[in-house]
Amino acid sequence: MQWGFRYTCLLRKAQAHRRGPAYYWYRLRLLMASHKTGFQIGYGARIGTGLFLGHRGTIIVNEQASLGSNVNLSPGVVIGQENRGARRGAPVLGNRVWVGANAVIVGAVHIGNDVLIAPNAFVNRDVPDHSIALGNPVRIIARERATEGYCHHLVPPMESDDQYAVGEEDLR
Repeated sequence: MQWGFRYTCLLRKAQAHRRGPAYYWYRLRLLMASHKTGFQIGYGARIGTGLFLGHRGTIIVNEQASLGSNVNLSPGVVIGQENRGARRGAPVLGNRVWVGANAVIVGAVHIGNDVLIAPNAFVNRDVPDHSIALGNPVRIIARERATEGYCHHLVPPMESDDQYAVGEEDLR
């Protein structure tokens, strides 16, 4: 059984029902699945099509985060908010983003399209399209087709790349 797929289906059903008995039913099932799998995706998180949670293990996504289409999250990933300072808020990830094991993305940062975030990276600044982010502090390496060979089973994105595009001139 693919627990990532099952959890994602429950999350989408829970988000679709805002009140009534179905609301409580899906919220309860989502809570039970969260305890079983370790996935903790905030109820209000905005998630595009093709989310892939490959393995069971702790994955935490803040409820104010926004993820584009075809995002792949590995075990140990934390996508969290920053509560003070210039980057106060939650991250926005673009389309075709692969996040490696134990990577941490915090603050109101924008991760562009076709970005690979290496395992154990700590990302607290914007990452432009077609890049690899690695290390702590984060280093950014420009690379065309950065996620080629990493993002599999792509579904047609419901949202355009232009919505999430981050260029060199957009970096903070």
